Order: sequence, then C-alpha cells, then structure tokens
Amino acid sequence: MYSTMPRLLMLSFVLFAGLMTGAKSGAADPNPQRYDLTKRASEIDPRASEHPEIGFVFADTKGKVMDLQHAVVDTRIKSQGKLVIWLMGHNGSLFERISGYGLHGIQVSYANNWFGGIKKEQITNDHILGDIRLEAATGEDHSPLVNVPLADGMMGRSLQFVKWLMKENPQGEWQHFLTADGNGLLWDKVIMSGISHGSTTSARFAMYKKVDRVVMFSGPRDNNQSWQDAPSATPANRFFGFTHVLDGGWVGDHYCRSWQLLKMHNHGPLINVEDTKPPYSNTRRLITNADVKNDAGRAHNAPVPGSGSPKDVDGKYIYEPVWFYLFNQPVDQFGPAVQLDTDCKMEIQSK
Repeated sequence: MYSTMPRLLMLSFVLFAGLMTGAKSGAADPNPQRYDLTKRASEIDPRASEHPEIGFVFADTKGKVMDLQHAVVDTRIKSQGKLVIWLMGHNGSLFERISGYGLHGIQVSYANNWFGGIKKEQITNDHILGDIRLEAATGEDHSPLVNVPLADGMMGRSLQFVKWLMKENPQGEWQHFLTADGNGLLWDKVIMSGISHGSTTSARFAMYKKVDRVVMFSGPRDNNQSWQDAPSATPANRFFGFTHVLDGGWVGDHYCRSWQLLKMHNHGPLINVEDTKPPYSNTRRLITNADVKNDAGRAHNAPVPGSGSPKDVDGKYIYEPVWFYLFNQPVDQFGPAVQLDTDCKMEIQSK
C-alpha cells in the first residue's frame, strides 16, 4: 500500500503557497477564481481550414465537434508567467493541477491524426516523421507528405487562441504571452507538453524553437527515426520524461531510446518514483512500476491524471509529487551525467 503522508504534505504546501500569494495574482480580477474556457478554433479564426486527408477536421462523420479548444487559469494563485500548451486530448484533471501551480494552460486543435495515414513505403528516411510533426506544429513547409498552412499549425492556432483569451478573459492576463507587436507567442515562456504522440510532437517542436521546458508523458515515440539526435534549440536539461515500465513504448525501447538521443542522460539517471522521493535526484528521466493490473494500455495512460492512473488506499493519485516536479523543478537544477543504458536498444527499429 502507498503512504499518503508525503504527498499530502506536498499538496498542502502547494495550496498554502498559492493562497498566500493569490492576492497579487488576482489584483486585476475582482472575483478571483479558476477559469475553464472553451472555444472552437474554426470560430476564432476564419482562416482555419480542414484537412480531411490527414484526419484534421472540424467535426467527425457523426457531427462530433473536433476543433474545440480548452484553456485554464486560476487567478487565486500567483502566476508563474508561464503557459502550458498541451498537445493531446483535453485532460481536465491535469489542467486543474497546472492551474493550481500558477500556470496558464491551453489545449489546441492541431493535426494529430496524420500518422494513421502514412504508409510504410512513404517512410524513406530517418527524419521524415519528425518533418511531418514539425509541419503540423508550425504550419511551415517541412514535409512533402502533408500541407498544413500557418493558420492550421499548432503555432498559429495557439496564437489566435491566446489573442481570443486576452479579449474574452482579461482577468487571466493572457497578454503576457504575446510579443510586443501581438504577432507571435513568447516561446521562452511556454511549456510544451503532451502524452504519446503529443509528447513526441512537443519534443520535435522544442528542438526547433527554444521553450521554457518540455514535459513528455509516455513518449517520445518514432523508434524508426533519428530526428531526436539532431541539434536542439531547447537545451537537454529542459526536457522531462515520465513513463510506466509496462507501457509497450518502454518495453520496446522506444522511450528510453528517444530520451538518450535527446541527451537527457546528461542530466541524471533513470529514477523509479516508487523508490525515490522528490526531487528524484534532480533527474530528467522518471519511470514507475506501480500496479496497473499488468495492463499495457492502462500503463500507457497511467502517468497522467485519469481513470488509469494509480491511487493510494485513500483514493488519492500517487503521482501528485511527480506532476508537481515535472512542471516546477528549476531547470538549472539537474543530476549528474551518466553513461548510456546498455540494455536500451538504440539502433533504428522497423516498427
């Protein structure tokens, strides 16, 4: 059974710190609160368009809205002045936590279904999937296999969403993430994050554009690629990873390989969060072997809040300290460089 005391102490400290500093953050808000906001990308920007050839549409065949975007900010908590951009389906429990840390957060609609349409024979080099990811993220021409305009890339969608939030939720003070001319985001204030393919695209984008940090859950993937080994605009000490050891991506050496190609081993050893207390030797590579009933699918989703994430005997998530660490650990505090893990298969894999 898991002890709840260290986690309760951690949560108590976070809540106490937030409440003690909340008055400063809420100065522009006469009624400080957590704001959860939504808006369709197609309603924000008339230039937004669909790309059904890569599964990038406003609604599915049954009429379900596919371009709804989410945002969160808690004006009761002192703002850290950082924006989390989440690249996967909306996770309300995770957004509750990041807003509790004093972070702003958005989840944007971007081209994240393209990989289902790429055929094996189209993968002709070891960076082609990274190029597609980069085009989906930037809306710039990086791959001949897709055509994602600026208005439909993650960067463009994020910019327009933040500008909409600035007008619709002035209490959140979203303008602090915009450049002086309002034509771009201040990427050094952005935390890129996602799970699975979302974490992979987060990593690829951060190699292209320097960001505050990258928080990667159950990823990065692309075990048949080597783009992870290219020069990176974001230094390796700003990449954080967390996965379950029963996840197929870990069992197949996808994640450990990506982590080592990203040179995260230069900033600490692999740490099992069940065996080590925060701050986890200040490493950037965290793993878990908590009980998931030997279910690989559950293991894949376990690292983020949700029905598959393990809880203690009191029904509390056991990873609360891990999530706090990933999003808040100072990037200039990191562990010592270690050797490559010899049991991690580093050669390019066929699948």
